[in-house]
Amino acid sequence: MPSRRVAVVVGSTRPNRICGSLASWVIRVLQSESELGYHILDLAEIDLPFLDEPFPAALGRYEHEHTKAWSRLVNSFDAFVFVFPQYNWGYPAPLKNALDFLYREWEGKPAGLVTYGTRGGGKGAAQLRGVLQGLNMRTLEENVELPIARHDVDEMGQLLDLEAILAPSMSAVRALDEQLVTCFAVALGCD
Repeated sequence: MPSRRVAVVVGSTRPNRICGSLASWVIRVLQSESELGYHILDLAEIDLPFLDEPFPAALGRYEHEHTKAWSRLVNSFDAFVFVFPQYNWGYPAPLKNALDFLYREWEGKPAGLVTYGTRGGGKGAAQLRGVLQGLNMRTLEENVELPIARHDVDEMGQLLDLEAILAPSMSAVRALDEQLVTCFAVALGCD
């Protein structure tokens, strides 16, 4: 049984999203040859309200049970891989909201980024990277950007051939696992 638990966060809650299928593919690729244990953490299932805690997260004075449960869940993971779309050169608001609920729970933990969009999602990754640094997370050096063109999706916005579309990114996703393993091995090997 792997000693390190890594959450692969489904960072979009939009109806009809493709983020869940992309995150599942990312887990399959990461887990295929890894010593780490990867697990889906779907923000749509967590269903946090808009930030409603009366005190700043850095104080750790949580009053609501949903925040306490979120805190326990985040604490149960050693690292995170955030999978999310780029929206208007940024990242989804529910992901920012989920991060803002907590502070110490994120601190010092490695974080990898897998973005997607018509241009891969690099601008959204850059924004999120700044937030993760503010939370004192240990961000991995390289992002994985998954370009998804309009001709890659059907009229409902669903991927036509997930495996074929994502196959060119497989080595980059495997490299993400290698970065995480190295990060754990040298304790401060990230960032």
